[in-house]
Amino acid sequence: MSTRKAKKMKILLPVDTSPYSAEAVQAVTERPWPAGTTVRVLSAVENVGVPAMGPVMFDAAGSLELLQQQRTREANELTENVANTLAASGLATETVVHDGDPRSVIVDEAEDWKADLIVVGSHGYTGIKKWLLGSVAQSVVSHAPCSVEVVRVRTAHAKQ
Repeated sequence: MSTRKAKKMKILLPVDTSPYSAEAVQAVTERPWPAGTTVRVLSAVENVGVPAMGPVMFDAAGSLELLQQQRTREANELTENVANTLAASGLATETVVHDGDPRSVIVDEAEDWKADLIVVGSHGYTGIKKWLLGSVAQSVVSHAPCSVEVVRVRTAHAKQ
């Protein structure tokens, strides 16, 4: 019989407002984790770009900056709400919001924080949709410095 003590884990949980992200949150909440495990809830706010075509139709009051600030506020609210849900199930939580492309933000945060595991939701796109829309989960799996669990939404078709 082993007397090895379970290691405290550092789990990075990237979230957005999609049902795929909610499924990943649910998966983390339902699993028994070693005592002392911390879940860092992360949201990436993609930078609002200036349209490449035609004149910019924003007013001089800085509409792009205001939009970026609003998106950052919403991301902070989202991460806090998710952290509260996880804390209610007994997990220690932290929140962080960064500006940038989710693919690089997630990988960079996992490296900087020395995460043991990333749990990410996936749309499950394949073929042309995956190529056109990109896949955050695929990029994270390919570049992460730690293990990655990809949580997929179960569909009625998949249950058969």
